[in-house]
Amino acid sequence: MGEAAPAPVAAQAKPRVAPPMSWRTRLSVLAAGYLTDATRRADGTINRRLLSALDPGVKASAAPRGGVATRDLVVDPALPLRARLFYPVPGAGAVPVVVFFHGGGFAYLSAASPAYDAACRRIARYAGAAVLSVDYHRSPEHRCPAAYDDGFAALRFLDDPKNHPTADAGVPPLDVSRCFLAGDSAGGNIAHHVARRYALAPSSFSRVRLAGLLAIQPFFGGEERTPAELRLDGAPIVSVPRTDWMWRAFLPPGVDRTHEACSPAGAVAGLESCPAFPPATVVVGGYDPLQDWQRRYCDALRSKGKEVRVLEYPDAIHAFYVFPEFAESRDLMLRIKELVAGGGN
Repeated sequence: MGEAAPAPVAAQAKPRVAPPMSWRTRLSVLAAGYLTDATRRADGTINRRLLSALDPGVKASAAPRGGVATRDLVVDPALPLRARLFYPVPGAGAVPVVVFFHGGGFAYLSAASPAYDAACRRIARYAGAAVLSVDYHRSPEHRCPAAYDDGFAALRFLDDPKNHPTADAGVPPLDVSRCFLAGDSAGGNIAHHVARRYALAPSSFSRVRLAGLLAIQPFFGGEERTPAELRLDGAPIVSVPRTDWMWRAFLPPGVDRTHEACSPAGAVAGLESCPAFPPATVVVGGYDPLQDWQRRYCDALRSKGKEVRVLEYPDAIHAFYVFPEFAESRDLMLRIKELVAGGGN
């Protein structure tokens, strides 16, 4: 008798790389990915003219929308560096300040991008805080450390009360002794590095005191591929080819991803002797290919004796919170409200 034929091997189902989404949300998410791919040139530059057409900025509005008004400020005319200030109307006394850095892989989007204008409005409304969204210089035209320099310049700007808008402009007094750094993706990376610079020289600031750091799915990386990057191949927003390009465009020429701008371990160097580094809240999404790097970042901070709180959203994609239709987006806004009300704890 012949040997029995081997039983057929059942094909393994491809793991899910995104949660269920409505068709409208799915189109919005696809458009976000298309924005980066369509404007990236083969020579490593970005078609800024096309990007401006695809991502038209929202103008600042002194007339409040949803209880929040906005105005654009010049942080440093020499650079030049600008920022958009979001503030609750009517104000009820001095308000804490959230210095915010938008995402976009260090290369895309701006403080005026519709998604980030809306997100910062929600943060200001929920938290009852002023939000200073920094329009930092983007790569590849401005590589590391340009974005970190801009973020630190924004803190210096806030440290001088003569730079604050006056009350007759309708802006409530800014209480910079209750200052938070926040950002998502690349902006979360920038927020960390600005906090690190502050912590290395806190005595150089007269009034600014950092009460907390909010890193929403911060963008860190390394030379190897992590299990999450391999498992979530095809996930929305983030892909390995996109992040590879973003690091090449941002890091200084000639360095690899062990550089402190990218590596979680390198990013915390020297913090063991910096008590002024604020308590960190790190947001991690279960469908984010970058989640392993974010957890390594948390571990690196803890290894330096720093306080870290992790907010896990198992069904969240990268950049989920800029899509208000996700339930997790509203929950995060409530957590931000608690964070600011609690002074960072």
